[in-house]
Amino acid sequence: MTDSLHAAHAHCQSLLDAVGHLRRRGLGRLTEWGDHLAAVLHLGGRLLAAGNGGSAAQAQHLTAELVGRYRTERPAYSAIALHAETSTLTAIGNDYGFEELYARQVTAHGRPGDVLMLMSTSGRSPNLLAAADTGRAAGLRVWAMTGPRPNPLADRADDSLCIEADNTATVQEAHLVALHLLCESFDAAARATPRLPATAPLPGLTTGAPPPAAPGPGVPAGSRETP
Repeated sequence: MTDSLHAAHAHCQSLLDAVGHLRRRGLGRLTEWGDHLAAVLHLGGRLLAAGNGGSAAQAQHLTAELVGRYRTERPAYSAIALHAETSTLTAIGNDYGFEELYARQVTAHGRPGDVLMLMSTSGRSPNLLAAADTGRAAGLRVWAMTGPRPNPLADRADDSLCIEADNTATVQEAHLVALHLLCESFDAAARATPRLPATAPLPGLTTGAPPPAAPGPGVPAGSRETP
């Protein structure tokens, strides 16, 4: 057997081992994530996703499946890949530094109850760690897909899926499987959950007449007459 063929067999075996571990230990978590994400997005919430390098591409793959579709026709849902808007990304990197690439966007786009998905093979990228801290402080639900434990990102997230593989490529390949399983779970839950009408208020918001305007100069509070 040539060295290259031996390496190919070893790579395939590594992936089989990683997917086997994912099947034994991760399916329940991915099902829970799909159910939770369907509930959040049905109520007008949003998924934010980010990663670096190959993990950025996979985070964007996830948002594309939600805004577009995975397998069957369904409504579009709000999902943003934070690394995909180049002008914002380069402006933040230039003005605030690489570590703030995602944290500042989480502050801008995230709302309490939204979900933040962070993907990293190492679990040690400073910009993702900052995003996780910012997201949790802002009331977002932070999920991480990483390589093996222990790693800082898994520790800082609300929940994490860690792939047990030493090879970075194997971790990314198993992450793609996990993303597709998450999409399958999301679609199943979305079909079973009535969607909030477009005209209905989001949870936590009130409806009715706008508050009265503040009294003008020289007019004591509470003395303005109403027609």
